[in-house]
Amino acid sequence: MAVKKSENSDFSKYIKTFWKLFFGGVGFVILLFLFASWGLLGSMPSFEKLENPDSNIATEIISSDGEVIGKFYAENRVPVKFQDLPPHLVNALVATEDERFYEHSGIDGRGTVRAVVKLGTDGGASTITQQLAKLLFHGEGSKNIVMRILQKVKEWVIAVRLERQYTKQEILAMYLNEVDFLYNAVGIRSAAKIYFNKEPKDLTIEESAVLVGMLKNPSLYNPKKKEKNAFNRRNTVLGQMVKGGFITEAEKAKLSKDSIHLNFKPESHKEGNATYFREYLRDYMKKWVKDHPKEDGSEYDIYRDGLKIYVTIDSKMQQYAEEAVAEHMPTLQNKFFDLAKTNKNAPFLNITTEETDRIMNRAMKSSERWRLMKDEGKSEDQILKSFDVKTEMKIFTWKGERDTIMTPRDSIRYYKHFLQTGMMAMEPQTGQIKAWVGGINYKYFQYDHVGQGARQVGSTFKPFVYSTAIEQLGMSPCDSIIDGPFTMPKGKWGIDQAWSPRNSDGKFRGMITLKQALANSVNTVSAKLMDRVGPKSVVDMVHDLGVTSEIPARPAIALGAVEITVEEMVGAFSTFANQGVYVKPTFITRIEDKNGVVLDQIVPESKDVMNRDVAYAIVKLLEGVTESGTGQRLRWGGVSGLTQYKYAFTNPIAGKTGTSQNNSDGWFMGMVPNLVAGVWVGNEDRSAHFRQTLYGQGATMALPIWGLFMDKCYKDENLTVSRGAFERPKDLSIKVDCWKKEVDTTAIDEPDLEEFDF
Repeated sequence: MAVKKSENSDFSKYIKTFWKLFFGGVGFVILLFLFASWGLLGSMPSFEKLENPDSNIATEIISSDGEVIGKFYAENRVPVKFQDLPPHLVNALVATEDERFYEHSGIDGRGTVRAVVKLGTDGGASTITQQLAKLLFHGEGSKNIVMRILQKVKEWVIAVRLERQYTKQEILAMYLNEVDFLYNAVGIRSAAKIYFNKEPKDLTIEESAVLVGMLKNPSLYNPKKKEKNAFNRRNTVLGQMVKGGFITEAEKAKLSKDSIHLNFKPESHKEGNATYFREYLRDYMKKWVKDHPKEDGSEYDIYRDGLKIYVTIDSKMQQYAEEAVAEHMPTLQNKFFDLAKTNKNAPFLNITTEETDRIMNRAMKSSERWRLMKDEGKSEDQILKSFDVKTEMKIFTWKGERDTIMTPRDSIRYYKHFLQTGMMAMEPQTGQIKAWVGGINYKYFQYDHVGQGARQVGSTFKPFVYSTAIEQLGMSPCDSIIDGPFTMPKGKWGIDQAWSPRNSDGKFRGMITLKQALANSVNTVSAKLMDRVGPKSVVDMVHDLGVTSEIPARPAIALGAVEITVEEMVGAFSTFANQGVYVKPTFITRIEDKNGVVLDQIVPESKDVMNRDVAYAIVKLLEGVTESGTGQRLRWGGVSGLTQYKYAFTNPIAGKTGTSQNNSDGWFMGMVPNLVAGVWVGNEDRSAHFRQTLYGQGATMALPIWGLFMDKCYKDENLTVSRGAFERPKDLSIKVDCWKKEVDTTAIDEPDLEEFDF
């Protein structure tokens, strides 16, 4: 009997030990969770943090027609709400990632037990909520097993808290807004736009399956990088949807056969629509955040705070402007390259070897290569030698990027060949900028030729001289003036030597009207008008028209010896179309925070500059330019020289061509009643230019871009670009209807600047 008692005693010890271990283990787990919730295992998110989890939200740039034309971001994320997600996307996610999502409270007990028993060989046990917790609050897991267990405990605690704080629908939306799909696609909205060029609500079942399939490993199952893997993974997701009862086996069989159809549209700061405008806007916003702090005094972060910037740009007009540049510039560039073959110092003309060296050295010292090597502590000699070592590189061509091998010095000279452009269009009545093209390719040429680069404006300056004369001297477009030899004596208006401007063809037309003189860009007439009103009066007029660039009060400005930006020129010309009222160009209507609260509302600035009769008289003068002068190519069709004119406008158009000395700058300013657009074309370096005026004049370089742009706008029935006449003031006091006769149609836009020491 004693032996039996001993055996029972030993057995009871085992029982007690088991329960001690069991309750000890349970207690340890409870303590582990308590310690985690108290933050003893590392920092845990507070209630406020859970209520407002940190998330880098991209700032969106929204066009006047409601399109997102760009973003500023650290992570390219724009959140969407659950109601904006298609049901099949949600179903695919739940079926694939967490089939019991609607049954658990953050932790899937059955899945956890299965994972422990099978040591993870049959899949993990992380719920969607746990995955969200990991994404939001502690990122990648540690490789250390102990630390990984502690992180898993924290995941569970955070997941439970998230389930208490948010609805199931909110958790699903938050999760899809957080995941990274690569290629700067952070969150489901960016992924849908980049991979399929759609909003999430427009995704098809198979497209949703592709994106959900990427969640397991966005690199391994990426449809852009590994199409076969993505195809198989998509079909796996479709199979899970059958298992979950969301689609039928027949639907799966049909969808599984179809290949993946991407519409890949990568988004970056240097690619996409309106790249130059977006960079100009970024600079503006850097100043704006300093002047508009948050309530707590801190600055808004345009890369993380999810602002919405509503801009005046029309996405369609912007597209048409960029297309017009892309259609015309390659043809012009090919001609430039062709003519440069006979120039040993190409692309430079009429400069010495020393001047060429100065240009090249300046370019090298401004390059990224120079900056990086300087930061590495390299000497100037070492850096200079590196520019003569051949290296592999990608270069820009109008047919796309090309891999090649050349020295960095040669690549600089190669890029100096490229003709650049600046184009802007705006509504004269509102000042709203509708299109902005600052160059030919922002990735390779980042200098903005609309708002940043001032260039000599040539004959496009002459309307300012004419408007001053009409306003101050009471002249009209029908008044006659002699086109003949003219000399301004030394000392008058402060000049250091006598000035005798010439017309480009060396001819004089005799008695002509002001309308004829401006239509054919007659230099002598502009000089005579300048002589009558004085340079200061013209400068004052130009400044009243919104031009802030410094303008010398010298007579030579009558022929365009003035540097002004495209943005300022368009604003100034718009005053003529707006009956003498100047409206400052604007590019923002309002700015909102991520919750839709309006932070700033932009009110256009305007002022009366000239009598409406005078403004209308200038419009009629400028109409003469396109009717029978240097801008009449807008009325043609077919092919002329190197340009194919795909347009033949019949509606009223007011415009002015311009060409600076040596053909370094070609301009065209064109207006219809509700849209004014200006175009400049030329090389960044003024020493690189066409030798012949036939190709270097504004009518050849710039005017075709304006014509192509307007033709596209007119063909878009959703745009309301005017085809009608400019509004004629009641009781017009200035005679404007003075002649109908056409002048010689062979007239070209003459070079405007004569050699003059000013």
